[in-house]
Amino acid sequence: MTSDGRMAVPAHGENAEAGNATQFRLLGTRRLLPLFVAQFLGAFNDNVFKQALIILFTYGALLTATSNTGIFVNLAAGLLILPFVLFSATAGTLADKFEKSRLIRIVKLAEIGTVAAAGIALYLQSVPVLLFALFLFGVQSTFFGPLKYAILPQHLAPAELVGGNGMIQMGTLVAILVGTNFGGFLAADAGEGGASVVLFVAMVGIAAIGYAASRHVPAAPSTHTGKVRWNPITETWALVRIARERKAVFLSILGISWFWLLGSVNLAQIPELLRGHLAAGPQVATLIVTFFTITIAIGALLCERLSGRRVEIGLVPVGAAGVSIFGVDLYFAIGGVQGEGLRDAAAFLAGEGTIRLLVDLGLMGVFAGLFVVPLQANIQARTPTDRRARVIAANNVMNAVFMVGGAGFAIAWLSSGGSVPAMLLALAVINLGVAVFIFHQVPEFTMRFLVWVVSHSVYRVHHRNLAAIPERGAAVIVCNHVSYVDALLLAGAVRRPIRFVIYKDIYDIPLLNFVFRTSRTIPISGEKEDPVVYEAAFAAIREGLAAGDLLCIFPEGRLTVDGEVGTFRKGIERIVEETPVPVVPMALNGLWGSFFSREGGGAFRNVRKRVWRRVDIAAAEPVVPSEASADGLRERVLALGSEA
Repeated sequence: MTSDGRMAVPAHGENAEAGNATQFRLLGTRRLLPLFVAQFLGAFNDNVFKQALIILFTYGALLTATSNTGIFVNLAAGLLILPFVLFSATAGTLADKFEKSRLIRIVKLAEIGTVAAAGIALYLQSVPVLLFALFLFGVQSTFFGPLKYAILPQHLAPAELVGGNGMIQMGTLVAILVGTNFGGFLAADAGEGGASVVLFVAMVGIAAIGYAASRHVPAAPSTHTGKVRWNPITETWALVRIARERKAVFLSILGISWFWLLGSVNLAQIPELLRGHLAAGPQVATLIVTFFTITIAIGALLCERLSGRRVEIGLVPVGAAGVSIFGVDLYFAIGGVQGEGLRDAAAFLAGEGTIRLLVDLGLMGVFAGLFVVPLQANIQARTPTDRRARVIAANNVMNAVFMVGGAGFAIAWLSSGGSVPAMLLALAVINLGVAVFIFHQVPEFTMRFLVWVVSHSVYRVHHRNLAAIPERGAAVIVCNHVSYVDALLLAGAVRRPIRFVIYKDIYDIPLLNFVFRTSRTIPISGEKEDPVVYEAAFAAIREGLAAGDLLCIFPEGRLTVDGEVGTFRKGIERIVEETPVPVVPMALNGLWGSFFSREGGGAFRNVRKRVWRRVDIAAAEPVVPSEASADGLRERVLALGSEA
């Protein structure tokens, strides 16, 4: 039992279903369902009110005829995000300091009061009061954000983390979709003030259901014992310092922040884009937002399948490239849409140029989902438990700063006479520059992309018993050596980062050298060939195992020239003698005869060699150090090959 009398749920490592549930089956568990419902309904309410306000600004009579509606729409988007800048530091500290499920209930209870304020604002039809109510929605979201993402790693197994994030991301996007539809429908059909009563009753009821769901979120103990400091400036700076401790995490935060800038600016421009450039009415605005949001959700859900249920940052470059390619084409597609007046949905869909526009928007959405979900999971997986909520709060601060900056950019662009299509084109081009900067700063993103491409396009990879590889702690993998891409395939298959011990001549191959250096590969030569490199390699091996790394060596010492497994050298015996750790035999099958193998006289020589071939990667149970002889390990690798 917890201190508040509620039944505690076992940690993911103690839960019998952990690691076996797919992302959809997770919704049948208490570990995810109550949180999913609570966050879904909260995001729904936010977007009901926001979209109703945007439609009233764009098509209603709230503003004077001389008002620039685009400026007010972007001001509304900025006010919803501003609280993340002001209060995320406090929200993250509280989420680490106190039991999270209790805080979630408090935040959801406060949402009911926020909805009441929104109802009053809608009744009064006052622009300043409406904008203030929108700000309050942002405050509530600010305190909920660190809680929902920091609690996931406490309830889900590592293999479930990508799927859980995908479901939360999908739920948020679907809530945006449904909430936007509902708010836009009521505001468009009811006109000024007419929808206020219906909106108020619906939003209060939804907030109450969200609070009821939050009461079933399992307990998640505090992970931080420090004091809560209330100065937002110093605490925000402290959050940023914590986030910067790990470069890959901080660059992931920057990538996510850019995603939200891009998404928020693009979505905010849709009503004005439709009215001013595509001859479409408010119903079409709802349709377009619906379509775009669904495609982002599809991209988010695809991440688990494409990543093999692991945190695969190699998808990030794929997502970034797709967003820019189809974002640029969107600019030209807008110019090809023909129509007059304010067409309804049927007339718009039947009009010339609409299909190309929708294809571009849809693929931008899918690639955006592929971009953001691995980054979010990467932050959670690589941040220590005792500071995870604060790092997520730092992420929220950066997201908010970027989104407010995006709103400011849009306001400045429109105020200076720039067009909406040209703004969208500029953002698509800038996106390429942002992506290049991130990938240059953290080469691991590019390295993982190369690994992902090889393991998902050149070969069809099948895995057997990879659960035998320890999830944590020092261990050594021994594997047969068939091709120049063996290391890439193993790195793509094994969930943990692997440090490879590679023959120096292969390590020095230009393209592969980038991958090897990025993954901290250890180059080695024969003892007689280069004693200095040989001894340096063993020193690095000892140091890596002492630090708990997972290493992989190819004991044959060279690529096979006939497809057979050669003699295993005694280096593995020296390794386990100097640092006793478990040894995991693995086998690569199906690579002999591929473009990267030496079959037929050498690798890279015959482009007609079939590359789209099935590869089997298998692991045996770990061998204890005292039994890890070179000959015995070779027999186990051979046995894995014969099973394939």
